[in-house]
Amino acid sequence: MALLHNLISKKELKKRMFSDKEPRLTLSFYKYFTIMNPQEYRNKIYEIFYKYNVLGRIYIASEGINAQISVPRKNFFNLKKFLYGFDVKLNNLRLNQSLNNQRSFWVLSVKVRKKIVQDGIIEPFFNPKNVGIYIKSKTVNLMLNDKKTIFVDMRNSYEYAIGHFEKAIEIKSETFREQLQIVVKLMQHAKNKKIVMYCTGGIRCEKATAWMRFNGFKYVYHLEGGIIGYVHDAKKNGLPILFKGRNFVFDNRMSEKISNEVISNCKQCHEPSDTYINCSYNLCHLLFIQCANCAITFNNCCSLICMKKHTEENIF
Repeated sequence: MALLHNLISKKELKKRMFSDKEPRLTLSFYKYFTIMNPQEYRNKIYEIFYKYNVLGRIYIASEGINAQISVPRKNFFNLKKFLYGFDVKLNNLRLNQSLNNQRSFWVLSVKVRKKIVQDGIIEPFFNPKNVGIYIKSKTVNLMLNDKKTIFVDMRNSYEYAIGHFEKAIEIKSETFREQLQIVVKLMQHAKNKKIVMYCTGGIRCEKATAWMRFNGFKYVYHLEGGIIGYVHDAKKNGLPILFKGRNFVFDNRMSEKISNEVISNCKQCHEPSDTYINCSYNLCHLLFIQCANCAITFNNCCSLICMKKHTEENIF
């Protein structure tokens, strides 16, 4: 049996990931359902994922599973077969394939959490299964052209900044927990209107649409498979993709290109840019948008102060 935790440094694992030329697929999946023993469930997931050389981030909780992973292309079928057969509730699980297959993860991390998405909801009568209506690309495009339909982006502000549907409302916040409280207050005027909510892969909108319905909103919809599912479905059916910019992702790639529009700006020179980086100064690591010219000028740092400190720490 494989060890049920990683023993190799992340630095070494990252080095191995970039030197490995084996073709990989980046996937995401989630499912809300009751898990009676999350720790036991987690151990079995880790054992099999380790066997198939899966890398990525998986959260297990009593409310379900949430995963963003990278798997060798040759192992995809076996992994899919395992998931579908491991638990009857995972049978025919939707596996969202990323929009590109650049290197994404270098560590296998399977953790037990209180919730698979931190939502802050404590109401005892809230039913997370009472979700909104799923819609695919054809309906999404029709509703985007309907002036009476409201689109709500349920991602964080830094995700919205580099890409979104043109008419989508931003719920300004840094956490999903904050958003759920804000969106109900912000949308009170629209309780009887059609509201379409979307996020990266769909998991946040499962909770968000259920939360809206719990709070009395009548006509709530969400994109099946999130932005990723929408793009795949639109391509499959030869439909125009109306999402503008890039889709932010929580892995080494940082984002995936969806359209040619650059809708955001460099933090330092304010020229068009949609490239996120973390400040190179070890005590900062601020996530910010930086263009190629400023990356050279500021040595991949967010300010002259951080650049100076980053230079000093490398000298000493």
